[in-house]
Amino acid sequence: MTAQLPYKPATGEIPTNPGVYRFLGADGRVLYVGKAKNLRQRLSNYFAPLHTLHERTRRMVTTAVNVEWTVVPTDVDSLQLEYQWIKQFDPPFNVKYRDDKSYPFLAVTLADEAPRVMVTRNRKIRGAKYFGPYPKVWAVRDTIDLMLKVFPIRTCSDSSYKRAMTSGKPCFPGQIGKCGGPCSGRVSIEEHRAIVGDFVAFMQGGDERFAREVTARMKEAAAALDFESAAAYRDQLESIDAVLTKSALVLPDNEDADLFGLAEDELDAAVHHFVIRGGRVRGASSQTVDKELDITSADLVEQILQRAYGDADAADVPRRVIVPFLPDAHLELEQFLAARRGRRVEIQVAQRGQRAELMRNATLNATQALVRHKTKRTSDYSTRTQALADLQEALGMTEAPLRIECYDISHLQGTNVVGSMVVFEDGLPRKDQYRSFSIAETTDDTDSMHQVLTRRLARLDDPQEDEPTGRPRFSYPPQLLLVDGGQPQVNAAARALAESGRTGIALAGIAKRLEELWLPGDDYPVILPRTSEALYLVQRLRDEAHRFAIVHQRKRRRRDIRSILAEIPGLGEARIKALLTHFGSVTALRGATVEQIEELPGIGPKLAATIHAHLARG
Repeated sequence: MTAQLPYKPATGEIPTNPGVYRFLGADGRVLYVGKAKNLRQRLSNYFAPLHTLHERTRRMVTTAVNVEWTVVPTDVDSLQLEYQWIKQFDPPFNVKYRDDKSYPFLAVTLADEAPRVMVTRNRKIRGAKYFGPYPKVWAVRDTIDLMLKVFPIRTCSDSSYKRAMTSGKPCFPGQIGKCGGPCSGRVSIEEHRAIVGDFVAFMQGGDERFAREVTARMKEAAAALDFESAAAYRDQLESIDAVLTKSALVLPDNEDADLFGLAEDELDAAVHHFVIRGGRVRGASSQTVDKELDITSADLVEQILQRAYGDADAADVPRRVIVPFLPDAHLELEQFLAARRGRRVEIQVAQRGQRAELMRNATLNATQALVRHKTKRTSDYSTRTQALADLQEALGMTEAPLRIECYDISHLQGTNVVGSMVVFEDGLPRKDQYRSFSIAETTDDTDSMHQVLTRRLARLDDPQEDEPTGRPRFSYPPQLLLVDGGQPQVNAAARALAESGRTGIALAGIAKRLEELWLPGDDYPVILPRTSEALYLVQRLRDEAHRFAIVHQRKRRRRDIRSILAEIPGLGEARIKALLTHFGSVTALRGATVEQIEELPGIGPKLAATIHAHLARG
């Protein structure tokens, strides 16, 4: 690998103006598009010594054969041009949106003579007003059914409408009470358009006004002893309440905002978008994002907003955009969005109150979307097979690693050291074969790894292993051992393998940069391609080993604290359980004051002081 890229431009050639740059491949394809407030300063980062670059960035700049740039007048112009070029060229190293399925919308065809309400995924209906998106088709259909009881507007198709208006016979949905348009014979075109206007106003956030008006009409009808009309208004009010219950009030009544929750790891991210109008959630959607280059959370948010609003109509850009991280170019983004909206737009981070609570909800939804995305990859047989084949090729193995064991070491500031072993067979976890290791004395993580592997390898081919319990044999040998760590951890594991006399077992270490796998004795790591399914399998193995180690460590710490508490006279199992439940963690219990411990039922001042003193000594 050369130390310097042959197409590197002279520093003096690159302007210091704001602009947009493109890295080009040998075939002329645009590989990556980026923007910069200062082109010279930004591009110099890509032409730093190759060994200092992140692996994905290094792969991009070594694949490219040229770089071009375009100077623009302002930072806002660079945002706009970057978005247009990403959309036009679809560069492989820019952020990719996966599972970009189309969510259903509720649409009102305002350009029609008699506007119609419908469920659609088509965002290009001329003159239509859209609400949503909705995660499920049934959710938008339920909303329409409820709303038609309050605002009886047209639902029939255009052909049914024309036939009914020509023949004078109500359309079929009108005959069964499912269509309230002029074709039903109940209202005129003018009256129908007025109802449609009320419907649109309601969906845009005027729900409280309609609820008050219907309540007033119901009371007037009841006072006039017109109980039939009062009952009809009551049913309308119940429908309004049902709609409002489905989209609970989350922000102040007049708040129009879009809120984006984000969950991410090294390879992917998931975004959950809440559409809030009139203080209520009017739509929600989730997407997963493939992160090609090493990118910060703030930069990812910036690209998400560019994509969300790059082609948006003015009515779809809200007054406020709430994000988990504030992009560096948030002022330019605000100008970019204001230009599309025609009025001021604010980008804010949710910090407290209702917005923070809603952000937690959106983040939870994003986390679940990311888990579903990962699980979908794992559940696909062909994907798992490809992952094992990719791993076999990358590590130079003679056969696919059908059984993989991954090891991790976890400790709490050098104490409570534990090791974990997780097992994947055919690319799937075998949780019944997971094992944990308690380590009494150790010098560092490499010594801990050596101890764990030594103990594990000693049990191979042990005919007595697990026979009394009938559990799967721990003695079954793996084709591949993975250890969480770089060259030092790999060397410790290799030493344990050599001492055990075992051969035929491959070994690799998972570095902090997930694409890098270290092999024993190698000076340079094996690089897993970003598109390799093996990369996702390695990530899942590492994460699962880390999770299992933490679980074991927490159980051990909990057992330790129970043992300490059990030594205190007057503390039985019920009070110990109450203490741990109340404080939630060992750290919180150790940090509690005598007065805080005394607040628990059944624990007086004397016992609280004894507990506090005993924990301080322990």
